[in-house]
Amino acid sequence: MTLLGYARVSTTHQSVDMQVRALKNAGAEHIWTEQMSGGRDDRPALAELLAAAATGDVLMVWRLDRLGRSLPHLLTVAADLDARGIELRSLTEAIDTTTAGGRLVFHVFAAVAQFERALAGERSAAGVAAARAAGRSPGRPKLPVATVAAVRTLDTAGTPRANIARSLGISRSSVYRALS
Repeated sequence: MTLLGYARVSTTHQSVDMQVRALKNAGAEHIWTEQMSGGRDDRPALAELLAAAATGDVLMVWRLDRLGRSLPHLLTVAADLDARGIELRSLTEAIDTTTAGGRLVFHVFAAVAQFERALAGERSAAGVAAARAAGRSPGRPKLPVATVAAVRTLDTAGTPRANIARSLGISRSSVYRALS
């Protein structure tokens, strides 16, 4: 039995250090880390861990939402692990799928995680609606007309787009948006 750890953060502003320490303290022998949204199914480090895991191993995560944020994805991973004889443990929720109670708790927590994500989406939509009702335009601010004109002029003159962004103090993606 090998204890395999998986730690994930969503943004570059976050650090996996706390999760890695917790996994090491719980006995993880190998730990895979990555910085990527939990909503994505194409996470390379998770795929590598799942490929390396064998019957009798234990996949440990600090919290279930590190493994995935959607209930279908969590259930798919759990079913795959179960079919391969691999246990799942979540340190924060104290879930261990080797027991019937652990499997029940896993499903309850997975449902709650999906519910929380849906609530966050609803709160975001309500905030956008409130901003629009107040006459504000939510989202990324539009580039001033003069800046868009300058971008187009510089691009027509053959200036590299990275230089355009630097000289105007905007991002390269803003340059591309101005040109589209």
